[in-house]
Amino acid sequence: MNNKASEPAHNDYKAVYLTAEDLRIAASILYNAYHDDAFFIAALHQGNKAQYEQKLRGAIREELHSLWQEEQALIGLFDDQRLIGLACIVTQQVPLGEARYWHWRLKMLISTGWHSTQALMNKEASILELLPSTHCGILQFIALTPIEQNKGLGARLIQAVVSWCDEQPELDGIGVFVTEDKHAHLFAKLGFAAIESLIIDDVEGELLFYRSAESE
Repeated sequence: MNNKASEPAHNDYKAVYLTAEDLRIAASILYNAYHDDAFFIAALHQGNKAQYEQKLRGAIREELHSLWQEEQALIGLFDDQRLIGLACIVTQQVPLGEARYWHWRLKMLISTGWHSTQALMNKEASILELLPSTHCGILQFIALTPIEQNKGLGARLIQAVVSWCDEQPELDGIGVFVTEDKHAHLFAKLGFAAIESLIIDDVEGELLFYRSAESE
């Protein structure tokens, strides 16, 4: 896999593929970004706050390592040498939803429990059902560190995802499930179109899709 993804125009920032050494910081960024996410609260919060936070850490850790091992696209946004954000894309080259590998299920089951593991698979299955082909990716995670938010860097990160997608000849596009209007508006400004409103695990959201330049 190339070490380089598409770079933002600003010279101070670069978007490159993560290395194994980046995964610990990446997991911390994702944990902080998704701590109050409506879907994860619904899927993982069946106990007290401490249990929820433990499950969330486990789910993020296992998914990150799974994506890394499957050589999926983990794009980091760096300010010089400092990782400040990342986007994680999984393609249908990897079994998803109810087709998830048994070892992924086992690790997720140990980390989060049966109900939560099933909820995560159901989310993927609901998204896959609505994607226009079997040659699409899903944007599993996208996040910035808290101190780097509200600086326009979210748009830079999405642009890196879009550029990466356009460079994949076998990919028709990327879908993303969003639950907040402000996020939906940002994705829409950068080329994502609404496919359908969804309710996943009692959480309302919108499935958006970016069609790659190759497939248009």
